Amino acid sequence: MSDSDINGARGTMTGATGDGPARSGRVPEHGTPERETPGSGVPENGSARGYAPGRTLPLSVEIVRQFKRRRTLVMFGLLLALPWILVIAFKVGAGSGQPGTTLRISDLATEGGLNFAAFALSVSASFLLVVAVALFCGDTVASEASWSSLRYLLAAPIPRDRLLRQKLVVAMGYSAAAVICLPVMALLAGTLAFGWNDVRVPGTGETIAALDVLPRFGVVIGYALVSQFVVAALAFLLSVSTDSPLGAVGGAVGLVIISNILQAVEALGGLREFLPTFWNTAWLDALAPQPEYDGMLKGVAVSVTYSAILVAFAFRRFRGKDVVS
Repeated sequence: MSDSDINGARGTMTGATGDGPARSGRVPEHGTPERETPGSGVPENGSARGYAPGRTLPLSVEIVRQFKRRRTLVMFGLLLALPWILVIAFKVGAGSGQPGTTLRISDLATEGGLNFAAFALSVSASFLLVVAVALFCGDTVASEASWSSLRYLLAAPIPRDRLLRQKLVVAMGYSAAAVICLPVMALLAGTLAFGWNDVRVPGTGETIAALDVLPRFGVVIGYALVSQFVVAALAFLLSVSTDSPLGAVGGAVGLVIISNILQAVEALGGLREFLPTFWNTAWLDALAPQPEYDGMLKGVAVSVTYSAILVAFAFRRFRGKDVVS
C-alpha cells in the first residue's frame, strides 16, 4: 500500500470519530484543538453562563452585611443615646453653672429644642462624628483584607471598580445616617425636655422665630455632612492601602487632630483656609439673624476638592493592589 493510500485512510478514520479539527483533515498548530464557540453554549469571552458583572455584590447585600456588624450597631446606639445623656446632664446640673459675660452656645442649650440640637451638633461634630465617619469608611475594605475574605470577593469574580464603588456607596450611606441621626435625635430630645421655643443667638442673645430657623437647620445638617467628606475619603484611601482597620480609622482621625493643631497657628495666616477643618464651624453663620453662607461655600469647595482627589487615588491604588500578599 502506498503512502498516499495510508494517509487517505487515516484522514477518513479521524473524520468518522467526530473530532472537529480532524473533519477538515487539518491538524491544529501545537496539537491543540481549536474551540468552536458557535453552538458550544459558552460565551465568547469565556465567562460562565449567566454571569453579569453589573449584578455582582448588590447594594442590598452589602447594606445588610455592614448593618449586622457589631461596630455599626454600637456606633448608632451611641449616637442616638448621646442627646438623652446631654439632657440628663443639663437636668442634673441645672442652676450650678456660672453665668458668663457673653452668651455661649452651651449657655443657651436649654432655651429650646433647636438651641439644644445646635449645641449637640457643635460638641459632637469635631470628634464623635469624625470617629463615626472614619469607622464606616475606614473599616469597610480593610476588615475584608484582615479576614482574608477580600480575595474571595474578587474571585466571585466581582470587578474591582464595582466592588470599591459598592463599598464606598454603602459606607457613605451609613456615614450620612450617622451625621443626620444625631442632630435629629437631639432636636427631638431637646423639644421634649425644654420645649419648642424661639431660637436665641449665641453672643448677642437675639431671638429668631423657630419656624424661620428650622429650614436653615436642615442646611446646617447638610453642611456638617459635606464637611466630613475629607475624613471619609482619607479613611477610604487608607482602607484600600492596609489590612488594619484600626490603622485606617486612626489615620483619618489623626488628620483632623493635626489640622486642628495647625489651625491654631496664626502665623500661617491665610494658608489656614486650605486646611480641611478650618471651615467646619462656618454653619454657625447660618443661624445668625442675617444668615451668611460665604464661609459654608468655601468649606464645601475645600471639602469636595480634597475628597475627590483622595477617592481617585483610592481607586487607582486598588486597581493594581495585590490582595493576596
